Amino acid sequence: MNFYTRTLPIGVFDSGIGGLTVVKKIDDLLPAENVIYFGDTARVPYGTKSNETVIEYALQDAELLFEKNVKMIVVACNTASSVAIPALKEKYSIPIIGMIEPGTKHALNSTKNGKIGVIGTNATINNKAYSIELLKHDSKIEVFEKACPLFVPLAEEGWVDHKATELIAEEYLLELKEKMIDTLILGCTHYPILANVIQKVMGENVTLIDSGTAAARQIEELLIARGNRNTSVQKGASEFFVSDISTKFKEVAERFLGRPVQRFEKAEADKLRTRS
Repeated sequence: MNFYTRTLPIGVFDSGIGGLTVVKKIDDLLPAENVIYFGDTARVPYGTKSNETVIEYALQDAELLFEKNVKMIVVACNTASSVAIPALKEKYSIPIIGMIEPGTKHALNSTKNGKIGVIGTNATINNKAYSIELLKHDSKIEVFEKACPLFVPLAEEGWVDHKATELIAEEYLLELKEKMIDTLILGCTHYPILANVIQKVMGENVTLIDSGTAAARQIEELLIARGNRNTSVQKGASEFFVSDISTKFKEVAERFLGRPVQRFEKAEADKLRTRS
């Protein structure tokens, strides 16, 4: 693989800004990689849309990144990952990595008692994406799923140590605790922001699985296998595009990313039109 190809950026998209937690994991594990991020903030959330609409949006998001000559596309959205990966893989020859497969593999390697919990948005839980993938690999696994929609606004507000967050977490997670799970998949990219309070409620004996961390490891493995990893000693560059820049966006985005960002660019509207 030539030098030019190795230095091409990794493309990452999400329905909003939650996917920046995945970018952070990529930054931590693969600091030399260049990254281009697109957050479809004008059409967030995807979790309330039909599967057909989510697939359409995902194809548009991916095309925007593909036109920027990325070497792979990371679907940093659990909702899109649960329904759009087959369509994306059919359309593009470059690698497509979602959140579901890496997260389930990590969970299966972590569980000791075979009882795995999954929390996510309503769409992710209703699609049963994680349970289907888990049971595909091990039919004896017991999977318990729970939608936790209020975790998203709490993460965006930065209420990571707030009593209200802990009370809501206790309410959401009680039934999972009663099932005696030993592994919990954080099936939404917002949820790692609340990992401390989730861990506190679940107890130290429960292993939390961050799908973003698992995806970053899969990205590294794939880049190495293809001879496509950026071997530069310099820090990679990042570009950030969104479909709408709302109030407090920069503050929330930097909290998720864990570092300051000089500029977010608004994607051109025609880049999000339906493509054949």
